[in-house]
Amino acid sequence: MSNNRRILITGNNGYIGSVMAPWLRSQDYDVVGLDTGYFSACTLVPDLAEIPTIRKDLREISAKDLAGFDAVIHLAALSNDPIGNLNEAWTREINGQGTIRLAKFAKQSGVSRFIFSSSCIMYGMSAAAVVDETSPLAPRTQYARSKVEAERDLFRLADEHFSPTSCRNGTVYGLSPRMRFDTVLNSLTGSAFTTGRVEIHSDGKPWRPVVHVQDVARAFQAVLEAPRETVHNEAFNVGASELNHQIGDLAQIVVDTIPGCRLAMTPQPGADQRTYQADFAKFKRTFPAFDFLWTVRSGADELCTAFQRIGLRHADFTDKRFTRLSWLRHLLDSRCVDGSLRWTEVAADSNRNHDLALTG
Repeated sequence: MSNNRRILITGNNGYIGSVMAPWLRSQDYDVVGLDTGYFSACTLVPDLAEIPTIRKDLREISAKDLAGFDAVIHLAALSNDPIGNLNEAWTREINGQGTIRLAKFAKQSGVSRFIFSSSCIMYGMSAAAVVDETSPLAPRTQYARSKVEAERDLFRLADEHFSPTSCRNGTVYGLSPRMRFDTVLNSLTGSAFTTGRVEIHSDGKPWRPVVHVQDVARAFQAVLEAPRETVHNEAFNVGASELNHQIGDLAQIVVDTIPGCRLAMTPQPGADQRTYQADFAKFKRTFPAFDFLWTVRSGADELCTAFQRIGLRHADFTDKRFTRLSWLRHLLDSRCVDGSLRWTEVAADSNRNHDLALTG
């Protein structure tokens, strides 16, 4: 795909999107965002670029919103297990049904490529030592089930004119304008920097495939630019074999990165015991020239340097803006969104005024 194509990125004001959209723009793509704005105010560091954005709920889009685009990168979702556990209907409606609604309108509007941001979380607690794209899917939460169901129904839409690809990301970390401290390495590093202590509540043995947000952006670009026949109706684990780490190893790397930090292991009943190592051979085989540039050590160092630069405090680390569940609860409690997670009239007016101020 040539670099003058027009790309719609949903969720461009989210954690991954606020890195990916500016990256693709820097690569000479004509990038437009589509985002409902839940997390627009959740900014830790300045935006990397100003991206023109359609401010609209994924559940309210129409075919005309997709007209004129050559590809859609679909990142928008309620993004983790705790939100799904809070209200399964939200996750089912937005992540599952919303994805297929978007894909059907994209297909109807002549969009030829559709890249779906999925997750290795769909493997759950796999019985296999290492999971690849052919391994049984064992989703244990509504968030994971929403990804499985959306991917399944998305692939059913594939034909000679509409080419979907699913990117099953590992656990994403790294600095982003709209930071999250509820992903494992970001959380460990933020805690270490602001308290001098890293605490893990499991025995440290569960495995996670982790991947830097900038590498995710570059990987999606590789999929976008690949020959259609290479990625058509395919799923890819996004990461590299050396990026599989045990939680205890991640914690130790953070301790080694931040002087004076100490590690405390306090196993607790009910702690997250999901464990899986992902096999990334298919991605490597399909994209042999692609290198994942970030290691956990370099990523932890990046975070530490950024935290020093901005003077991150413990109050920032624990701020509700940087934990997705806490922020959505805030929007609900302040009546900015209603019981269906749709903006209320007052909040919608405020958002419109904010957008007008930005566009002048």
